[in-house]
Amino acid sequence: MAQAALPAPPRRVMAIWLARLAIDRWRLLRPTADDTTHPDTPSYRGGRLAEGEGEDAAPVALIRETAHGPRIDAVNRAATQAGVRTDMMLADARALCPQIATHPADAAGDLAFLEKMAVWAQRWGPWSAMDMPDGLLVDVTGAAHLFGGEQRLLVDAQAMLARRGLTARLAIAPTAGAAWALAHHGPSRAILDTAANDPQEEIAQRLSPLPMAALRLDDDVLLVMRRLGLKRLGDLSGIGRDALVRRFRNRRTPAANPLLRHDQLTGRVPEPLLPVTARPPAMVQHRLMEPIRHLTLLEVVLGDLAAALVRELEGRGEGARRIDFTCWRVDGEVVTRRLELAAASRDPAHICRLFTEKLQNLEAGFGFEMMRLTASWAEPLDLAQVRLGETEGEHGTSLAACIDRLATRLGPDAVRRAVPHASHLPERAQRWQAPLDPMPAAQEEMAFHHRPLKLLDRAETIEVLYATPDGLPRRFRWRGSLHQVLRAEGPERIAPEWWRERGSTRLRDYYRIEDGEGRRYWLYRAGLAGDGRGGLPQWFLHGLFA
Repeated sequence: MAQAALPAPPRRVMAIWLARLAIDRWRLLRPTADDTTHPDTPSYRGGRLAEGEGEDAAPVALIRETAHGPRIDAVNRAATQAGVRTDMMLADARALCPQIATHPADAAGDLAFLEKMAVWAQRWGPWSAMDMPDGLLVDVTGAAHLFGGEQRLLVDAQAMLARRGLTARLAIAPTAGAAWALAHHGPSRAILDTAANDPQEEIAQRLSPLPMAALRLDDDVLLVMRRLGLKRLGDLSGIGRDALVRRFRNRRTPAANPLLRHDQLTGRVPEPLLPVTARPPAMVQHRLMEPIRHLTLLEVVLGDLAAALVRELEGRGEGARRIDFTCWRVDGEVVTRRLELAAASRDPAHICRLFTEKLQNLEAGFGFEMMRLTASWAEPLDLAQVRLGETEGEHGTSLAACIDRLATRLGPDAVRRAVPHASHLPERAQRWQAPLDPMPAAQEEMAFHHRPLKLLDRAETIEVLYATPDGLPRRFRWRGSLHQVLRAEGPERIAPEWWRERGSTRLRDYYRIEDGEGRRYWLYRAGLAGDGRGGLPQWFLHGLFA
């Protein structure tokens, strides 16, 4: 006799509301005071600060540009205590809190971060979905017992999110709408259980004390509901469905129809959710019948893996930028070699040629039994036709291939190019980046006076004889040698960058100097006598002319 199938467990959805997503993300990615690098570079400082420390000690607001002027998009706790609220105009916020610091909001970055968090949240359930702009929905049906129950599941999720520096409110309910309502308007770590007889009526009764905003309605619809005297979810039970249908018959979207939202909340109408799926990187591997130890055989297997990886990337329409070659030894040790390319590539010969440099010092031990090649970083790359008449000797002689070879031999940080940067100070007027990265965007070209050919890494202190208080230099001593000034031109005054420097930073007066032997120098005086920012002015030599 066939055994009857077990009934499916009731659906359980966990809602995660990242209540301060924008300001938490800004805090984690905020640079240090003397850091001028791009937010996407690894030099940005991350980490979580204790309550009341650092950025939370001073009011901070993230702003977005609107047609009527800057508007507040997110605020920290100090700004909230000062009376600043979200969606407030910046002018009104400065009237309440003149010392508030403002930074531009990054809505696109917040959305990309939320998408990554949706994939990361799948540790608690088989699938997850984004609840924009600052929430996640995770299906935890049948998974709570793995964490010791739903209450311990919520505690674990709260602790994991707090460890990442994110403020979150969580709840579990049979429907996504009920879980969202409890996470936003219910008690902390709320759990809604229902009986099997009439779960829809029980959900409506249990959530009746929540405000009408728990239905996820638009602001104009909430205004209409307040004017009708409907403030709580329980108030809808006193109104017939026909009356709500007639009143909102022209509202088709769920956020504009309270009856549809209420049916989704109780489970009467299913709510479609779009799960976020992670796309694994392109990966190929070989398990060997016999372990290998010799470099020649290793290169043969690497060539087969590179050809297979290229076929996988070609099917995806991508090219590899970072490739990891992992080898498993017989004794259980794992050896990894990483290769980063200057441009996306699908050339197996070029990949093998670069990896050959990294395999020379590979310790095989008792031999390798499995090898894997993974494109951990890939970019879109269209198909390209090989030029007619191109010979095999010309293959791989592009600029990207040359940069890859140099970076493999000298190191990835040894091959860089200088790009201009908008700064008045000469030592900050350029940055170093990867050779083939696009030029940074600039509003306009910085117009400077004639600059020396050689700029010292650090300006060196010199002794100068000059006419006080701000006359031209007559004689100076540098590196033990005394130089008599024959010609001098200047000054070219460069003021401190007030948005980055402290108030005590002194201005600079630059001079182009030529000594009696025809050598030309670029030196400056830091400060003026009696400027109130220090003692006597100091002189520095900053560059050499040709």
